[in-house]
Amino acid sequence: MEFNTPEDLLGGEGKKKKQRGTPDLKKYIVPAVGGALVLIFIFSGLYSIGPDEVGVIRRFGRYVRTTNPGLHFKIPMGIEKVNNVKVRYIFKEEFGFRTLKPGIKSQYSSREYFDESLMLTGDLNVLVVEWIVQFKVKDPVKLLFNVRDPRATIRNISEAVMRQVVGDESVSEVLTTRRVEINQVVQDKLQEILDSYESGIQIVTVKLQDVNPADEVKPSFNEVNEAKQEKEKMINQAWEAYNKAIPAARGQAEKTIREAEGYSLKRINTAKGDASRFVATWEAYRGAKEVTRRRLYLEAMNEILPKAGQKYIIDSSNNILPLLRLNKEGGAE
Repeated sequence: MEFNTPEDLLGGEGKKKKQRGTPDLKKYIVPAVGGALVLIFIFSGLYSIGPDEVGVIRRFGRYVRTTNPGLHFKIPMGIEKVNNVKVRYIFKEEFGFRTLKPGIKSQYSSREYFDESLMLTGDLNVLVVEWIVQFKVKDPVKLLFNVRDPRATIRNISEAVMRQVVGDESVSEVLTTRRVEINQVVQDKLQEILDSYESGIQIVTVKLQDVNPADEVKPSFNEVNEAKQEKEKMINQAWEAYNKAIPAARGQAEKTIREAEGYSLKRINTAKGDASRFVATWEAYRGAKEVTRRRLYLEAMNEILPKAGQKYIIDSSNNILPLLRLNKEGGAE
């Protein structure tokens, strides 16, 4: 008898033992592959949304829902796609300058961005205007579906609006008096245009930074400013002299008027008193002519005699009475 293999030596019993000791791998491969596919399917559908974000879910490109921060599940295999949009973050765009490294001592680019900062004012002066625009996303769905490039859109609109507003103002207003108003006007117009586009963007603030004349016109600009300052100085000095002279003249005029009114009132009261006294005297004279005549004579002499010098009393026979000594005693007294 020939035995060609070791299994032949073992016989039937050996074949049974070998079948029992060798596992059948086919029954494990299919479940393992299936489980791996299920895990891949599950994990490919999980996604995370940050605390300052929302997730916009698109199914075959069409918007279906918005998810809040946290861990979520979407249909995998490219059926549903998610876009993470920061809705609590404040974005900033700089015009006319670039910040390389922000901090306590920020570092700025030395490059000059005249293509976006050089502007013409309403009185035909050239200014270099630098400003910032801060914005945030208020509607992520509109942002994704209505605006192709939000950053470029905001930059283009901001530059156009700023040029329009600066072009309506004079150079002195842009430099000094109307900076706050210009910020608000630009912000309102920029928001109005973005809302008309249904961009889903909210402008937080627009703020002018440095506003200076171009280097080529700075000497002439300084001369003009010095002339304006000298003009303002002369005007202020004139107003100062005016404010000193006019109130003084008005006060003197008022004083003269009041003195005239007082003198007029005094004369009127004196005249009224004299008239009343004359009427009273006339009434007394009509009642007692002789007595009144004598009293008037005595009163007149009482006023005249003290003012006279030496006095000579002559009687009816034209004889001088030297013994009365009225000059020293009676007359002087």
